[in-house]
Amino acid sequence: MILVLVLTVGVLYGCGAYLLMQRNLSRIVIGLAVLGHGANLLLLMAGGRAGEAPITDQGSAGSYADPLPQALALTAIVITFGVSAFLLTLAYRSWLLTRSDEVEDDVEDRRIATLTARRAGQSIDPERQDRE
Repeated sequence: MILVLVLTVGVLYGCGAYLLMQRNLSRIVIGLAVLGHGANLLLLMAGGRAGEAPITDQGSAGSYADPLPQALALTAIVITFGVSAFLLTLAYRSWLLTRSDEVEDDVEDRRIATLTARRAGQSIDPERQDRE
């Protein structure tokens, strides 16, 4: 059973990472949500098997459930919800301004990439670099 959960976490992380590298904001938001689900499943797997509630006075110390992974999973859910709401707000604002959900390249990034490509194709001349 643990192997199935490990494979599920791996698939969720893989799909989430793939979706995060896309250029559409809707896919990025879905990818972040999928990564959040994978993280929650991983945290709950780290908690081990279910045990008795720690509130009761019955049972030995080893049979109680560890509440820490559950608290961490709850925190991860809240953080993922907040980040998803923020990304959806950004996507909506981008849609209002550009009528597209595609993430465009930054102009400065393009300029730096072009400059780097030019310098890689030319010989390195210190005087010429100072002028550029």
